Amino acid sequence: MTDKPMLILIAGPYRSGTGGDPQAMAANLARLEAAAWPVFAAGHLPVIGEWIALPVLRSAGAGPTDPLADQVLYPAADRLLAHCDAVLRLPGDSAGADQDVAAARRRGLPVYHDAAGIPRRTPRGAA
Repeated sequence: MTDKPMLILIAGPYRSGTGGDPQAMAANLARLEAAAWPVFAAGHLPVIGEWIALPVLRSAGAGPTDPLADQVLYPAADRLLAHCDAVLRLPGDSAGADQDVAAARRRGLPVYHDAAGIPRRTPRGAA
């Protein structure tokens, strides 16, 4: 248990296996976002790299299937991970999520594979 909320990166498939299909990518993002509540309910702050990268891409006039995406999606997740305390790795093949896990391990951050394994936050003063 901890009294400090962790910033936890939720990592998993986004573009992987979609063939660039926008509906499949939206479904993958919805799966990533579905993991946000258990992280938040445990007293922490969930974050997803695409929440940062997609608006950056849009502001550059690009989308997730444009050539610019590789220069934004992976670097945005890496920069975000520099501020995170842990990673929650969801199932599924994903080169980007695997990179996030490898970077987290290099930084000595915990990597969880199930939200149930994330320590629940105990705020100071709670009995």
